[in-house]
Amino acid sequence: MYTIDFGTSNTVVCRWNAATNAPETLPLQGCSQKLAQNPPLVPSLLYVEDAMTGQSVLGQQVRDRGLDITTDARFFRNFKRGIGTDIRGFLPELDGKTVTFEQAGQWFLEGVIRQLQQQEGSVESLVITVPVDSFEAYRLWLSQVCQGLRVEQVRMLDEPTAAALGYGLAPGSTVLVVDFGGGTLDLSLVQLETSPSGTKPIGFLLKWGKKTLEDSSQRPQVARVRGKAGQNLGGADIDNWLLDYFAKEQGVPLSPLTLRLAERLKIQLSSKRVATEAYFDDETLATYELHMERDRFQTLLEAKGFFQRLDAAMTQVLRQGRQQGIEVEDIDAVLLVGGTAQIPAVQTWANQYFPVEKIRAERPFEAIAHGALQLNQGLEVKDFLYHSYGIRYWDRRNKRHGWHPIVNEGQPYPMERPVELFLGASLENQPSIELVLGELGRSGSTTEVYFEGDRLVTRTLDSAATIVKPLNDSPEARSIAALTPLGQPGSDRIKVLFQVDGDRFLRITVEDLFTGETLMSNRPVVQLS
Repeated sequence: MYTIDFGTSNTVVCRWNAATNAPETLPLQGCSQKLAQNPPLVPSLLYVEDAMTGQSVLGQQVRDRGLDITTDARFFRNFKRGIGTDIRGFLPELDGKTVTFEQAGQWFLEGVIRQLQQQEGSVESLVITVPVDSFEAYRLWLSQVCQGLRVEQVRMLDEPTAAALGYGLAPGSTVLVVDFGGGTLDLSLVQLETSPSGTKPIGFLLKWGKKTLEDSSQRPQVARVRGKAGQNLGGADIDNWLLDYFAKEQGVPLSPLTLRLAERLKIQLSSKRVATEAYFDDETLATYELHMERDRFQTLLEAKGFFQRLDAAMTQVLRQGRQQGIEVEDIDAVLLVGGTAQIPAVQTWANQYFPVEKIRAERPFEAIAHGALQLNQGLEVKDFLYHSYGIRYWDRRNKRHGWHPIVNEGQPYPMERPVELFLGASLENQPSIELVLGELGRSGSTTEVYFEGDRLVTRTLDSAATIVKPLNDSPEARSIAALTPLGQPGSDRIKVLFQVDGDRFLRITVEDLFTGETLMSNRPVVQLS
């Protein structure tokens, strides 16, 4: 069994070593960087050589060839952040083909798995971790990528839940995971407990293929998720903030090269109070020197509202915990995971909520991938919906569309009982009834993803409106019932049943109240095809 923690900045590939009965991180030949202080990480970098065939250079090879410090549109970084989002600005056209971030992500993952298969042979079972705040669009993209892989079974698991398992804490522990990487901040409150004897371990959120988990000879362990919160905030944002600072103070140009210098400066500041990065181009004679003290760095983070956003996520997950009867003092350990969590200011921030003896940060890069391997060791995951599902309606008073929740966030799945909705025709001789379903995010702020020059930048916008990702807003998908005979206003005509299954997909059943026929039976809104 293998796991891939696909990250914004770095990707980790692991396998379960049957000889040692323990997880191990795999170096991928030519793709992994070799740093003494870190495990073999694959930089999440891609350089497209031929867009028509998908031939690409990825990982450490991009840096070794100096392809990450050019302004070439063929170079992609931070592309995970753009998957499933609405991008403002241009997308590069390479070899006559527009390359989306979904396409770049697919080529990267396929390249990683292809190299893994060359080294290891066949890969029968694979777990890929996903951000807790991801919408169905991201998960659907990932599932579609996996359908084309020569892998019998692929499963998904939330990244912070996997991290809680990666530290090997004993059953009965309640842990808070702060997963803070290059692109996202994810918090997850997880209780680890022993399942009653005879419980069958499920250990997947999505799956394909016919292979099933083998029964464990031990009593399965349960990871019960009690609270989740997420923000589109990560180390990539800090890199851009640092570069913007030096551009304003020193006139440093905005380029892939100077962005790389800013990233290296940030990494230095995790272990040093004062950091300097310098670069000299012997061809252009251009010289750059970036200097930053840790105190000034913290001031910059404060000015960007960095700690306010961390506080908002912490408040949200602790509130969910209290609703489940878990108080702050009941949390046994706080696990800091991801490169951004290694910033001393982040650790100091965590210490405002928890005593230092509860905070652990010794496995920042491998905990997620190692924990995901526990799915093959008799683990059962008890999870709930992070987002709500709703239907679109016309708000006559405000003359605009609105969204009415039908399945609320926090709902455990699979649902025991479906939600019923009755609908009638609104026009004389109406031939069909349409329904637009959406995944409803949290209101309060939205994240805008856009290009600034050749940089992919995110910006947080305050908003009172609910963030919505329509799931079936196309002519062929909106129609859920063809009415025979034609519908007439004045009475209910169809009954719609909504239910979330064990694989986290919303399914609908439609019954014609006039004819008694079932027009649609248990159809998933998001098809995995």
